[in-house]
Amino acid sequence: MRQHALRPRGRLLRHSAIAMLALFSPIFAVLYWLTVPEGTWLPVVAAQAGVTAVFGLGVAAFHRTGIWVDHAGITERGFFGRVDSFPAASVGSILMLDLYLGDALDTNAHLFVVGVDGRRLVRMRGQYYSHAAMNTVIEQLGAPVVRVTEPMTLRELNRARPELLYWFERRLVDRTA
Repeated sequence: MRQHALRPRGRLLRHSAIAMLALFSPIFAVLYWLTVPEGTWLPVVAAQAGVTAVFGLGVAAFHRTGIWVDHAGITERGFFGRVDSFPAASVGSILMLDLYLGDALDTNAHLFVVGVDGRRLVRMRGQYYSHAAMNTVIEQLGAPVVRVTEPMTLRELNRARPELLYWFERRLVDRTA
């Protein structure tokens, strides 16, 4: 039995690198332009080294992030290094739905691996994982799949199934409106 390794989309790292360059290149260029003639450029070098180190840690964390799945169960290593493993017997169902992106009409696929007790075990967001990766999870786990045909907003999902959302998503959505 072969375990499937599912990785986040590589374009996320490329887009982050481009954004970092677009943000910090002009800032450091101006700081060097202002400090080199005065001879006070060493703190700028230290700051640039710090920003580069933080970005390097982010790249390393991105490359370590992944989901491993086979017929025996599913394991997820998050961006911050947390590893969660669940045997296939603890998987109750798989929920597939589309969530609207903010106030736009665009939607993004989401896959929730739900435990037999109804809590979220693993969440796969369409902006990070491909449909093929989500289908691999469905095929490997063999759990019943519930497909929500109509797209939902984050507020609607919070009202219907708040246990599927992260704590910070539940807090930001007003449940009374």
